[in-house]
Amino acid sequence: MRITGIIWLREVVDKLAWKHQVTTEEVDEALAAVRRFRFIERGDVEGEDLYAAMGRTAAGRYLIIYFIYKTTKVALIVSAREMTKKEKRAYAKK
Repeated sequence: MRITGIIWLREVVDKLAWKHQVTTEEVDEALAAVRRFRFIERGDVEGEDLYAAMGRTAAGRYLIIYFIYKTTKVALIVSAREMTKKEKRAYAKK
């Protein structure tokens, strides 16, 4: 999978900042460092499915990012948060 761009919705950006204390820059950094994407579920639109990506920011923060991979090869960010301890262990093994 190759992501050529990111789509940000104002509501999602606000939620990331308020609820998870995650910035758009951190999501960009973490996505750039992603080695693997995990399929979560089929989307309502054919070919547009929900995925999760685990990555690390330049500051060393571990994030899990949920996004819809569009047919145009762009990611519509749905959510992003700091990884749990269990997720960090799984990330370290890969």
